[in-house]
Amino acid sequence: MFRSNNRKYNELRPIKIKRNYIKYAEGSTLMEMGDTKIICTATVEDKVPLFLRGKKRGWISAEYSMIPRANQNRNIRDSVKGKISGRSSEIQRLIGRSLRSVVDFVELGERTIWIDCDVVQADGGTRTSAIIGSFVALFDALNYLKAEGQIIEIPIKDYVGAISAGIVEGEMLLDLNYEEDSRAQVDLNMVMTEKGEVVEIQGTAEGKPFSKRNLQELIKLAETGIKQIIEKEKNILGEIC
Repeated sequence: MFRSNNRKYNELRPIKIKRNYIKYAEGSTLMEMGDTKIICTATVEDKVPLFLRGKKRGWISAEYSMIPRANQNRNIRDSVKGKISGRSSEIQRLIGRSLRSVVDFVELGERTIWIDCDVVQADGGTRTSAIIGSFVALFDALNYLKAEGQIIEIPIKDYVGAISAGIVEGEMLLDLNYEEDSRAQVDLNMVMTEKGEVVEIQGTAEGKPFSKRNLQELIKLAETGIKQIIEKEKNILGEIC
């Protein structure tokens, strides 16, 4: 199967991560994965949700949205609709879970890190790209807290990466763009730590079910992509845990 930019079936799109993209945020990135572009910010707030008050531990919450012309057709803003779309709600919960899986909340202390992901251009893989960009923004926010003497060490326990994989026209592909994703018979998103521990697997069939063997092969393909992503994170951040 022909892929844009002559990508191999197991090849990631080019990744670019620009740090400190937003002047006022404690941590921020412009995350680019191919033609997908997302602004990720991490904001420190010196309070925690009600259910954590007095427990001497912190929290991470995430929000996700697309600007109206991130896609080929204009989206109506959630604020205009008066409610968060089901898709946005699902993705922001995924981002939050992914980041919380690698943070020591006791070391963070009683504060919340707010992660905001705003998609400015969507070409597939926005949820997985948002996790990658948010992880780097989170690190920079925590590094800010350390520099200010508010925490002793950066409370990240492991690297985390995320990627999509799928079956398109009978062929397994890594890191689907929009055109590939729209034609996929199977679509899978996976989040995993450097230790190889799975945070989440989302696998969906379109049209007809797929076999356990295909699932295992897609997971293996996604794992190769996540290893490459974590190496990219290490090149940017260094050894942090």
